[in-house]
Amino acid sequence: MADQVLEREAALEALGAAVADAGAGRGSVVLVSGEAGIGKTSLMRAFAAGIPDGVRLLAAACDDLATPRALGPLRDAAAGGDGPLARALSGDRPGDDVFAAALDELACGATVLLIEDAHWADDATVDVLGYLARRIEALGAVLVVTFRDDELGPGHALLRMLGALAGAPVERVRLQPLSLAAVRRLAAGLGADPVAVHRSTGGNPFFVTEVLASPDAGVPASVVDAVLARAGRLGPACRDALERISVVPSHVSTDLAERLLGDGVAALAEAEAAGVLEAGPRGVAFRHELARRAVELSLPALRRAALHGDVVAALLERRPLDRDHVMHHAVAAADAGTIVAVGPAAARDAARAGSHRQALAHLEAVRPHLDRLPEAERADVLDDLGWERYNAHRFHAAVEAGRDAVELYRRLGDQVAAACGLVRLSRHLFMAGETGEAQESVSVAVAMLERDGPKADLAHAMIYRGAIMALTDAPEQAREVLAHARRLAHAAGREDLAALTSNYEGMARAELGDPGAVALVRGSIEAAIAARQYEYAARGYTNVAELLLREERLGELEAFVDEGLAFTQERGFWSHAYNLWVHRCVALLRRGDWERAIEGLRGTLTGEDDPGMLHAYSAPWLGRLLARRGEESAGPLLAQAWERARRQGLQLGLAYTGIAYAEWAWLSSRPDAAREVAAVLLPRLQRAGADRFRAELLRQLARAGVAAGPFERVPEPFASGLRGDWRAAADGWGADPYERALELLESGEEAPTLEALGLLDRLGAAPAAALARERLRALGARVPRGPRAGTRANPLGLTPRQLAVLELVREGRTNTEIAERLVVSVRTVDHHVAAVLSKLGVHSRHDAGAAAEAAGIGSAAGKDR
Repeated sequence: MADQVLEREAALEALGAAVADAGAGRGSVVLVSGEAGIGKTSLMRAFAAGIPDGVRLLAAACDDLATPRALGPLRDAAAGGDGPLARALSGDRPGDDVFAAALDELACGATVLLIEDAHWADDATVDVLGYLARRIEALGAVLVVTFRDDELGPGHALLRMLGALAGAPVERVRLQPLSLAAVRRLAAGLGADPVAVHRSTGGNPFFVTEVLASPDAGVPASVVDAVLARAGRLGPACRDALERISVVPSHVSTDLAERLLGDGVAALAEAEAAGVLEAGPRGVAFRHELARRAVELSLPALRRAALHGDVVAALLERRPLDRDHVMHHAVAAADAGTIVAVGPAAARDAARAGSHRQALAHLEAVRPHLDRLPEAERADVLDDLGWERYNAHRFHAAVEAGRDAVELYRRLGDQVAAACGLVRLSRHLFMAGETGEAQESVSVAVAMLERDGPKADLAHAMIYRGAIMALTDAPEQAREVLAHARRLAHAAGREDLAALTSNYEGMARAELGDPGAVALVRGSIEAAIAARQYEYAARGYTNVAELLLREERLGELEAFVDEGLAFTQERGFWSHAYNLWVHRCVALLRRGDWERAIEGLRGTLTGEDDPGMLHAYSAPWLGRLLARRGEESAGPLLAQAWERARRQGLQLGLAYTGIAYAEWAWLSSRPDAAREVAAVLLPRLQRAGADRFRAELLRQLARAGVAAGPFERVPEPFASGLRGDWRAAADGWGADPYERALELLESGEEAPTLEALGLLDRLGAAPAAALARERLRALGARVPRGPRAGTRANPLGLTPRQLAVLELVREGRTNTEIAERLVVSVRTVDHHVAAVLSKLGVHSRHDAGAAAEAAGIGSAAGKDR
């Protein structure tokens, strides 16, 4: 064991320091990362062996299952105990209680919670880990998480969690390959050439030890060859037993091994003696998952499937039934009968735990075999499938499943189930941007439930009907519908539905200009949390953010978005987090931090998720920024967004998109586009709640040369701008340098125009800056040249963020590490790295450093970071 933790002294020291700090009341998180085989597990064993007396260790590892167990690592860590976490996980809805329970568990004296291989963790486990990480400092506990950083692709739940840990007490330990000196020590006396071994293995500890286990066989080409060479020296009986258990991830419990192998279990002793297997209290396991996978994948496909089938048969005899493991092996064995028998229940278990991505995986596995189910069960599975696709941002696919479910319920004559399915279908359609169909669907559901439906179901349907009215163009009717829904909810004893009613009632009141709207929606968040309906609370966070932005309460917006992002990200509500992230970017825009705003908004539109109706929230703001920068892509982006917004008919979407399109029309000298926006949008902005939108649109139309007079309730600073008081208007835009600059341009005086030009040049607002220069020339004033200092320090035109990425690339950081450092997605970093290589005219990361140095921008990268 000592050999296997060579050159890990610094890592052990960091882990030990974290435990010592926890003993002094300062909790922290230690993230241990590295490639497969780099020695994370060996390090954790050495760390666990050295934990001081009096410090409790709760340890578990994630399994390499096709669909991870919901909360599986936390269940294993709490197994055998009777603490808060164990009690919460034994309940009917563990996802509701596990957050507070995990916090209480870590507060029970000095504790280390160790979760290994978190790249295989389910979403609910990752959510809990993120929740703990942001609160651990006051607990006097240590959270240690190990993972393979090269397996965190875009959208991975763990990557999202890592990106949300800004401000948390985090120590990052990335394990490096062994040096040649370490390989020399390991190879001493074995007859192997250490230089050749190091060169071939890259210093990967597992690969090194596998190669050295067969020194006479030469240096194999891959770790798989090394593993198979060692296994090939075992006897036939041992090899057969090894192959049979190779299809079981992580470890094989003693009783499962006996069921699979019978008397053949004894043959595994040879594999243990040869260092292929390890035996422990949980059963037997390969020394590393790489070894297990190497053996499994060496098997012919038909034999591999048959062995998975043997595991299914053995697992089905055990109680309690481990549905996640059964599904893993049933899918691998193509056992359709078991998939449809176990999959729906496994999906419901995962959903109750909050692991919606895993629930969806189970349901998608069932979907090809739906014809094996009775129609009623088939309808339920389709209904569940639609909801989980909705949770995964697959809105159009959710609509497809929801429609099929409703059709089956109607065929069965189950009117209540059909009506409830129509309500959910309405939500899917709404998020897919099909607002008209969504309204039609929920209206039919209300009519069906008014005849003979339960009060709670009717209340739910009426809430959705009122919500669409509130968010389109009928807030007066929405208030009436929602008031009825509230009465029904109270009569049914459903305080969660009453909370949701308050949410949408607040939005309806906002459209009517009620100043108490924000307070009402804030109250709905508290009520939803009290009723343990966290998704309703997440909706409340997004709606409050929208209202704060509408009222330009920027400081409150920024604080509230931070709170809302923590809540939604911790609980895996990614569509709501998307919305809040857009609002954070808009706040950056208003503060003049355009680089970060553009970067964040691009990320919302280039991800793998389907934004659906949320496109109307993100695309207009990105389009405005691109238009202000003079980029040609702004026009097509805003034209498409405008058409989508018109089709969807949502008040906010139309306002955001129409105002952005009008601004582009002014900057692009397209008054025809501005007139089109005015004709469509102005009639929708007559209510008091839309005064700020109306005023901003009028300001843009005036700049574009489209006649549009002020109205009675024009808010400041738009009122000052529209009446020609440029000084008051400019002062009113103190937080937004761009808007201030535009008002200063109206002065007709040299000094304010020069100030405007300085602001616009610093922002990179080329079209407006060109206008400022024209006006200075008309005044007969000296016209300053464009910005030059930045170009001299950065002759290749890299943005500040690209410079920061370049510096981290030169440090040898991976894209995943850069994403963690800059708190952005890996996909965003991918785009930046590609842009940097393109601007530098190189094809590799190594060449980028040399090109930057040759261009003289090395120091600039360091400064901008």
